[in-house]
Formats: sequence, structure tokens, C-alpha cells
Amino acid sequence: QLQLVESGGGLVQPGGSLRLSCTASGFRLSTYAIGWFRQAPGKEREGVSCISRGGRSTNYADSVKGRFTISGDDAKNTVYLQMNTLKPEDTAVYYCAAAPPLFSGCVLPATTYNYWGQGTQVTVSS
Repeated sequence: QLQLVESGGGLVQPGGSLRLSCTASGFRLSTYAIGWFRQAPGKEREGVSCISRGGRSTNYADSVKGRFTISGDDAKNTVYLQMNTLKPEDTAVYYCAAAPPLFSGCVLPATTYNYWGQGTQVTVSS
């Protein structure tokens, strides 16, 4: 059974950093395109970043470019989202998700992804 588990969320002050982890069981993450998404209260879920199978390409939402970095660790079967210079508007529940097998490249629309984790809360506040 494919399962994704996010961790690393928490409360951080503006300007601070967090690293989110997305760990898989039941499959090798590196063989799937993986995306990070977030949903704030009263807002739609939005794509934040993604990484293609094998890590050959990445993509970022304009709102996080230059601040967030996505990466993968095959040995740990984990994809990370390093978040720097956090802002209050980054506050949301963050989810990771896997695209269907053999999906080429990576894209940010959430409808592309069909395996989802349970989410981890990130709160940026002083």
C-alpha cells in the first residue's frame, strides 16, 4: 500500500526556516513525480513545488521562488522542502503527493497527483 507521511511543520517566526519531510512506504519515491502543496484556511489548495522522477527537474510557484528548495534522498526514501525566509502568508497545512506512475516531468496543479499524505501544519507568526 502506497503511503506518504509529512513531518517537520511547526511554529516559526517571520524570516525563519523549516524543513519539511515527505517519507514514503510501499514504493520508491524517486520513481514518482512528487509535489508539495499547501492550503490555508478559506483558500484553495495550491502547488508550491515539485520534483520529477529521478530528480531531473523541479518547479516552484512564483510566491516561493528563491526561498524554498525541493530535494530528494533516495537512501531515506524522502523528499524534502527546505523553506527559508518564511512569511506569515506561508502559513498553511502543507501536503506532499505523488503523481501516477511513469508521469513525465513535474507540474503544480493538484489534480495531477493521486497519492496524498495527511499534511503538516506550518505557522509563521511572531
